[in-house]
Amino acid sequence: MAMIGEMDADSVVGYFRNKSILITGSTGFLGKVLVEKILRVQPDVKKLFLLIRAPNVESAKLRLQTEVTAKEIFQLLKKKHGVGFENFIEEKICPLAGDIMHEDFGLDSAQLRALCKDIDIIVNGAATTNFSERYDAAFDVNVLGAKNVCAFANKCTKLKMLLHVSTAYVAGEQEGLIPEKPFLMGETLRVGTHLDIESEINLIKEARRELRANCSTEKAEKKTMKELGLKRARHFGWPNTYVFTKAMGEMIMGHLRGRFLVVIIRPSIITSTLKEPFPGWMEGIRTIDSVMIGYAKQILPFFIGDLDLIIDVIPGDIVVNAMMVAMAAQLKDQQPQIIYHVTSSLRNPAPSALVVESMHRYFFENPLCKGRNGEHVRMKKMRFFSTLAQLRFYTALVYKLPLQMLGLLNIALCGVFSRYYNKLSRKYIFFMHMVELYAPYGLFKGCFDDTNLERLRMAMNTDQNNNGSYYFDFDPKSVDWDDYFYRVHIPGVVKYTCH
Repeated sequence: MAMIGEMDADSVVGYFRNKSILITGSTGFLGKVLVEKILRVQPDVKKLFLLIRAPNVESAKLRLQTEVTAKEIFQLLKKKHGVGFENFIEEKICPLAGDIMHEDFGLDSAQLRALCKDIDIIVNGAATTNFSERYDAAFDVNVLGAKNVCAFANKCTKLKMLLHVSTAYVAGEQEGLIPEKPFLMGETLRVGTHLDIESEINLIKEARRELRANCSTEKAEKKTMKELGLKRARHFGWPNTYVFTKAMGEMIMGHLRGRFLVVIIRPSIITSTLKEPFPGWMEGIRTIDSVMIGYAKQILPFFIGDLDLIIDVIPGDIVVNAMMVAMAAQLKDQQPQIIYHVTSSLRNPAPSALVVESMHRYFFENPLCKGRNGEHVRMKKMRFFSTLAQLRFYTALVYKLPLQMLGLLNIALCGVFSRYYNKLSRKYIFFMHMVELYAPYGLFKGCFDDTNLERLRMAMNTDQNNNGSYYFDFDPKSVDWDDYFYRVHIPGVVKYTCH
């Protein structure tokens, strides 16, 4: 059990003074929130080295400018620094052209030597988060990437800690209270199976070899590799390729760690910012946002989800606050690894019914869909099925059967309806695939224990934890879910992802 010294907002901010931090995944949503917060609260940070996938430094700089600092989330910093903003960014951020998939990130030896002497903290936030990503692509980033980060970390002479961003859903479809417990190498979620990561590497190589020997098209290769990922994940007890490869990444982190502390952050479903730098900023489509957008555009009349259950969501700025406090925490014992669930299901659960009601209310009052003459379409409430069996029966009756009849009619009429049939068929297959992927989240019956994170919260002196920009709130109890979804998150989804 980790003993943590007392902290306050000033000591957390102070911790980052003169620190050199290597961050992977900085072009992602969470990466941007982290980079912005560090620069805003601690302008005296020594350097943020951002590993950016690019062929050369110029391309990396361009990606930094267009995909990171040009984003709206940096508007407070721009206001603060005025005309000096570009100079400040150039002084504090060093983009590194490299790739987490390569040994030493593909950096040259001179760069590598200088970095290894300078880095105090590594934050590994790089990941592919697509649930049905092709197995080789997900494995390269989420597993081999973690291995390369560990190998690099072991070369860093000053390194104090490696913080790795995982996901709470590495727990798969477990029920009840899920502890902040590490995965041991080879551990699986299905009794009677044992996971050998080397065997998985060989399996991927063999599948690739076979596909190329058969001169498969790119489309066929992609489909085969996606199916292989789902098959392997489900064989070992995980619902999809994403959480399966993230679990393997955690195993690698625990197995290859060096003399430094490894902190694993496991957030649940990350949503738009609650407060910082302003409410409602987001980027990319989160798990629940696909459903909200589908409903808003009236292309998703029903979905899978038990409205008697809770949904574990956590705003992005709360996750970043927890990450920064975890980095600054002075652990009194020398445990080599600690896991933090940055989740809400135990302290302040968000009922699924409340989230759905907020969604209905918002889009009834602010409809997005328009008819042929520009008039707003009257919204209908989305229908939810609490079991996959119920949903499959309903879709078979309402969609599959009419589709089959259309197929027969199309044959009888020599393909008159071919285009229409193929379009509807593709839609139906895509929708059912989406339902299968999201079912584990809509029907999730687990609750994430966050004892370690609560201990971190208890160590924070909250009397001084609300000092303007020096704000490190990572308590889910501070979120009023109804207000957050209706006034903050859903408007954020509409503003940043629907246009």
